[in-house]
This record gives sequence, C-alpha cells and structure tokens, in this order.
Amino acid sequence: MPYYIYKITTQPGMALVKNLELLDQYESFKEAKKVAREVREKQDGAEGVTVKVMFADNQLMAEEQLLEHREKPVIMEHEK
Repeated sequence: MPYYIYKITTQPGMALVKNLELLDQYESFKEAKKVAREVREKQDGAEGVTVKVMFADNQLMAEEQLLEHREKPVIMEHEK
C-alpha cells in the first residue's frame, strides 16, 4: 500500500471544511516522511495549513480518512 502526502487547508472558523491537495505518493514511509518534513519547513507555519502522510489502499480511502471528523481526546488531570 502506498503512502500519500496531502496538503490540508482550512478557513478560519470553518474547521470542518477541509480542502485536500494530493502532493505525491510513495511506496516507503521513510521517503514520504522526508518529503513531508521538507514541505512543512517551506510552509513557515502558515495559518490553516497542515501536511499529513496517509497510509491507505488507494487515494479515495486516504481522502476519506482525512475528511473523517474526530472528536478531541479527553485529557485526564493526571495526563497533564
């Protein structure tokens, strides 16, 4: 299964709406991680931009996983 690198952009106040841009795909995680780091460094902390590496059977499954809404984990007092 390939590793997909996505650039995810969100508008301020609209966290549920995500724009996905496929940057590339790789067969090895090591190479995908390296490229993702390089892209993140070039972003210079741009607001609302995230770069993620997704491992999936195909591009459609990777995008579905990225668009899936997840609740924030509850942090217990002893975990702080």
